[in-house]
Amino acid sequence: MAVIRRLLLTYLSLTLVVLVGLALPFGYVYQRGEQQHALAQLEHDAETLAAFIDTALRLDQQSQIESLVQDAARRWGARIDLVDGAGRPVVGTRTGGSATPPLAAVLASHTPVISEIGGGMMSVAVPIHPGKPSQGALRVRVSSAPLTARIHQFRMVLAGVGVVVLVCGALIALALARWIGRPVRELERATRNLADGSTTPASIATGPPELRRLAATFNTTAARLQELIATQRSFVGHASHQLKTPLTALRLRLENLEPDVADGGGANLRAALLEADRLATLVDTLLAMTRSEYRTMPTEPVAISAAVAVRTAAWEPVAADRGVVLTARGPERVTAQAVPGAMEQILDNLISNALDVAPAGSTVAVTWQAGETTVELHVVDAGPGLTDEHRAQALRPFWRAPGALKGGTGLGLALVNQLAEASGGRARLDAAAPTGIDAVVALPA
Repeated sequence: MAVIRRLLLTYLSLTLVVLVGLALPFGYVYQRGEQQHALAQLEHDAETLAAFIDTALRLDQQSQIESLVQDAARRWGARIDLVDGAGRPVVGTRTGGSATPPLAAVLASHTPVISEIGGGMMSVAVPIHPGKPSQGALRVRVSSAPLTARIHQFRMVLAGVGVVVLVCGALIALALARWIGRPVRELERATRNLADGSTTPASIATGPPELRRLAATFNTTAARLQELIATQRSFVGHASHQLKTPLTALRLRLENLEPDVADGGGANLRAALLEADRLATLVDTLLAMTRSEYRTMPTEPVAISAAVAVRTAAWEPVAADRGVVLTARGPERVTAQAVPGAMEQILDNLISNALDVAPAGSTVAVTWQAGETTVELHVVDAGPGLTDEHRAQALRPFWRAPGALKGGTGLGLALVNQLAEASGGRARLDAAAPTGIDAVVALPA
């Protein structure tokens, strides 16, 4: 619907701009034409009356002049002023005083004819005889209300036509918007279904050819993606069984060899067992990371204090064996959103990494604090720490710090970062004071 609204708004805006661009000049031209036509007609009538008055003056028919003026004023609904060559009123509404400025200008022959519109009146001043200003001048004033009414009526008609055109344009624009928007909505639906794991293709039989070709390309790409995802899932499922079983059998066989190994071969056997454990851990971690890449799991609230208590209790013996104190501190009743099982894996990886680098007699502190929108989990060790560049690289898969202990896979922190992002949070490594690493995982509260 948003696409249709935007297209409809675009079409209507363009139609409105065209209508305004045409209607305003057209209305102005019509108004000017009507005004000029009305003034020309009034000027013609005034000149005709002046000609009759000029004839009556030559024949010295004063009563005829007054009759002509009064009759014309009655028929036209006008106010007529007639002055002689000196500007003195002869007949009309003026009974004394000097000639008005338009009449004075005509008498002085500054302007043969003066036409004006203003104050609700139309006015025309003409000489009695065009070649003899001394004969006098005539001014006719009529109401401009009929002219204004015609102009307003035309404007109303123009506005009505514009509304009709705008409505027709809206209907056409709506049809075009739906025609264009239908395949866009279908592509949006197909994209959403693809993200949810559905294989329903985009069915587009109408719309612009470009969108139909886009839909066909999208369907081909979606089918290929589904095929690749299905292949990956199949590989992960088979690998989890095919790799773990022989690794377990290999470790058992190595353990069974211990009574038969000479005294000098014990170190090699323990190294082989360590490599087998490392390979098993690597396989488990790779499988977990592969699953998290294509699975979108819902999050659930996790009690931080309870999860930390369980995992620190599990790692206490390891910490004690290495002479490291493992502490946990944070507020009760703090929950964070995380995918199922993520919190336990995050804690295990961070505590394991901290214990590997923590010197004997030091402390590994697990703390947490709640903000307005996030919960931050901190695992701080007193190890040698990392440089700024190395801390930025440590969250990448298979990266290992220079001089790191043997047996690591370089995947623990990468898995922590993936689990944090899958839960809607993030992970980072800060420098601890005075030395060590402060591993921070921020999760939605």
